[in-house]
Amino acid sequence: MTVLKNYPPLAASVLVAGLLSVAFPLHTVAQDPPYRAEILERKLICKEPGRYIGWPTIARLRSGRLVIAFSGERDEHVCPWGVTQLVWSDDDGLTWSQPITVNNTPLDDRDAGIIETQRGTLILSWFTSLAFADSAGLANHPSWRRHFSKIGPETQRTWLGSWIRRSEDGGATWGPPIRVHVSAPHGPIQLRDGRLLYVGIGEADSQKVIGVDVSQDDGRTWRLLATIKPAPEDTIDYYWEPHVAELPSGKLVAMFRYQPKRREDCHLRQAESTDGGKTWTVAHATPIWGYPPHLLNLQNGWLLVSYGRRKEPYGERACVSRNGGVTWDVNGEMPLSEAILEKGGGDMGYPSSVQLPDGTIWTVYYEVHKPGEKPSLMGTHWRLVLSGEAR
Repeated sequence: MTVLKNYPPLAASVLVAGLLSVAFPLHTVAQDPPYRAEILERKLICKEPGRYIGWPTIARLRSGRLVIAFSGERDEHVCPWGVTQLVWSDDDGLTWSQPITVNNTPLDDRDAGIIETQRGTLILSWFTSLAFADSAGLANHPSWRRHFSKIGPETQRTWLGSWIRRSEDGGATWGPPIRVHVSAPHGPIQLRDGRLLYVGIGEADSQKVIGVDVSQDDGRTWRLLATIKPAPEDTIDYYWEPHVAELPSGKLVAMFRYQPKRREDCHLRQAESTDGGKTWTVAHATPIWGYPPHLLNLQNGWLLVSYGRRKEPYGERACVSRNGGVTWDVNGEMPLSEAILEKGGGDMGYPSSVQLPDGTIWTVYYEVHKPGEKPSLMGTHWRLVLSGEAR
């Protein structure tokens, strides 16, 4: 079995070489769908004054507790100081705890995902990066240069890669880091058969691949199960940051960030598996513009994807499929926030969603809270209102 190496995603500001326009299937919804998003609350969840927060993932535990994992205590989008942090809510998101730090490796700890398994184990995922150590970063930041001078080759080999940690006591204590073969912002999911499935970006034989990692022992060990091929007209170099969901039928739907040079072509890609992740369709274009995706099965059987919109009007968006990802209601795209931008950029997004027992949804993301600040951890509490439902 080929072993994958970590292949970290692009920095948000990087746009790579161009590609031809994509062709969409002719099955998008022509009329307005029979629902809308009702925003109940938009709120600040966590702010670290003068610091930068990014890339959150939210989960609801069996106890009812909400937990969000993210990368905090940062200088900016790329820096040496990122740590993995958690905040908790025991009242369905009304109030949130102060952050606690779980990971603080010698490298930059990024892109935190979190789930609770059927056994009650918390699985925390992230990847480490040395992207801060390019010539410009070190030249412009003396503190970064001093830090990097202390990170020798052995430390780099030890810590560079993609990881998970396990907690069997609800997050009070955490086991040692476990290396995995792929990287994606929101980490693995658990299938109904108990396996953990992690669709992410990796490297095999010095080539970038879309890998499917699997664990059959509650996250203790992982093996490569499959790879997913990009669309024939696409270039794999433009595929990043996937997420996957298992539908009630057992079908798996994976979606991918796709970012060619032509920003008009940054539509999500999608692939499917009907045999538990062993084989996959070739990825294909969807009509959804935005990135990266987070997928959520709703209580009514629909599939929700939330994603960032990094063009005017900037903000977080969500789209619904009422037929298991066969078609998407792009004409009913739902705005969940309108972002305040940092000076000179659109660094925001990476939404992740969870549904509460009352049917409402929490979507969390990172955005600037007030003009002039760095991004904080933000959230939108909302629900789908069906046509004819009392407003």
